[in-house]
Amino acid sequence: MTLRRPVLFLTAALATLGLAACGEKSEQVDATTPPPAALSVLLDFFPNANHSGFFAAQGNGAFERAGLDVALQTPDDPATVLKLVAAGKADLGISYTPEVLKAREQGQNITAIASIVTRPLTSLVSLDKAGIRTAADLKGKTVGTAGIPYQTAYLNTIVKDAGLQPSDVKQIDVGFNLQSALLSGKVDATLGAFWNYEGTELELKKRKARVVPVDELGIPTYDELVLVARADVLSEKESSIRRLVRAVNQGYEAVRANPEQGLEPLLAANKELDPELQLEVTKRTLDVFWPADRTKPWGWLSHDTWADYAQWMLENGLLTKQIPLDVAITSDFLPGEGAGEGRKTPDSSGRPNQNLPGYRGS
Repeated sequence: MTLRRPVLFLTAALATLGLAACGEKSEQVDATTPPPAALSVLLDFFPNANHSGFFAAQGNGAFERAGLDVALQTPDDPATVLKLVAAGKADLGISYTPEVLKAREQGQNITAIASIVTRPLTSLVSLDKAGIRTAADLKGKTVGTAGIPYQTAYLNTIVKDAGLQPSDVKQIDVGFNLQSALLSGKVDATLGAFWNYEGTELELKKRKARVVPVDELGIPTYDELVLVARADVLSEKESSIRRLVRAVNQGYEAVRANPEQGLEPLLAANKELDPELQLEVTKRTLDVFWPADRTKPWGWLSHDTWADYAQWMLENGLLTKQIPLDVAITSDFLPGEGAGEGRKTPDSSGRPNQNLPGYRGS
């Protein structure tokens, strides 16, 4: 009885509408549009040119067209991004390859789903007056880092490859004040600054400097910036996250087509940015927003690259065990990927989803 009453009511209502239609023109009712799906993305730092594709997607309507309401958030402390994503405080975040691998070792259910910057930005930076032409010239010099363990490991690898001992170089923690420490003469060089940012800034200021990316100094190449999410979020919000990644791809395509126009939403979001610096940084970074192998799509994550870098971390004491890459990274959410043979999207437990067709293991 309780099920039949609404049906009878609906039938009567339809009959009434039908009779009314005989005497007058029916009014067409548009189908209601579902509300956009909300997603939050925690940046790795304050909004800057590295994030230009995200802000371009927001500014040119790519997120809206994808049925998304995306909140781009700035972290209070960049070191807490992965912890906040792991704790469910944000749906997605932007982080760094070594941080993702370390988080996996510590049991955080975090997976990288897209590469944003596909090669190292971290560099050894010195002013010409320091006389550091090769890594061997670091002997007796003072190098400032941000106090991050993997930066110390970078420096140790660099000096060892140059035939020196770590004790031959004095290392001091200058926090995020790398540029000011260099320009003030507090240090002879820094390791941790980005070639696309600090390197460009030095050039615009007419300061003669030597800027060498770490992958040219003996460190295996890696993805500098990656988009990450918790495994259960990837499962629960799969459709929305696929649409977000596609829209961000479109955002970076817009920036590549017209860097100046693509930067406008970013500059509107962060009015403290220097437009000249941001534009020049963007132009110099365009190539590394895409994989070196142009047959691969934007955002591609190479298992071989990650395996080589993870092995280097293991050999240098940054990891204590092998990290299964099938749960640490996936390209499954990229446009054109993710369906059919070999799909390995992690399930809510963080394990590869073995129930999907074509699963073959690692």
